[in-house]
Amino acid sequence: MTHIITRRDFLRKTGAAAIIATTGAPLFANQTVEKKSKVILIRNQSIVDKNGNVNQNIFGQMLDEATVKLFDTKTSDAAWKQIFKPADIVGIKSNTWKYLPTPPEVENTLKARLKSVGVKEENISIDDQGVLSNPVFQKATALINARAMRAHHWAGVSGCLKNYIMFTPEPSDLHPDSCVDLGSLFKLPIVKGKTRLHVLLMMTPQFNCLGPHHFDKEFIWQYKGILVGTDPVALDAVGLKIIEAKRRLYFKEDLPIRPAPKHIAAAEQKHGVGVADMKKIDLLKLGWNDGVLI
Repeated sequence: MTHIITRRDFLRKTGAAAIIATTGAPLFANQTVEKKSKVILIRNQSIVDKNGNVNQNIFGQMLDEATVKLFDTKTSDAAWKQIFKPADIVGIKSNTWKYLPTPPEVENTLKARLKSVGVKEENISIDDQGVLSNPVFQKATALINARAMRAHHWAGVSGCLKNYIMFTPEPSDLHPDSCVDLGSLFKLPIVKGKTRLHVLLMMTPQFNCLGPHHFDKEFIWQYKGILVGTDPVALDAVGLKIIEAKRRLYFKEDLPIRPAPKHIAAAEQKHGVGVADMKKIDLLKLGWNDGVLI
């Protein structure tokens, strides 16, 4: 009679369970514990008014709730103290695209949170196109990445990854093949390992564009959300899913984004700077749920 040794039998006979319990080590050489990238999606019906103006107090509340969940702390103060220290020099990478800029209410809130943990005023700077010549960014010990999500003529979509293109002296060098190598930006010395927080604004995202720098109010909608995380690739992957879902609703068919935003998958598979596979993303949804699309 053949006795099949089950995993439970093996654990009991070898005592391996105790080893696992005390060391946390995987049992078999090919058995790995895969850590997921956590992304917080939080929405509030009142974050923007009918004209798209941002309510700074509500944005602050959303950001605080998101950071508590993201960093598993009891308070937002504890979360910010966990990720920033008073001695840090912090550049807030904003975005000034005239149709969907990073709103001043967002910039001011991020700066206020940094000052609340003791970062000095002179050691904080908010910039977009001048980051390479900005003294604070040049000596920054930490970065925050904050911008709006939108469809993009050259990259398919523009999110956290695309926002760092100004950290290279020749941004157009990254335009070929629908900006596939945007992930390489996160390996530049001025950036590598410094970004402590990414905030992808989904308050009024643009889901379609018809040419370079194209904007049409027809192609934005009041989604009233933000995505918060530490993995720019994961945030862009989630943002893309929401944009794709909105396109299906609007066009009443599965109309692919052109060009295909291949830079998001390449950021994981080629450059190893984050996770694009939704199966490896731990998405936590908070707040208003109507029309969440994901």
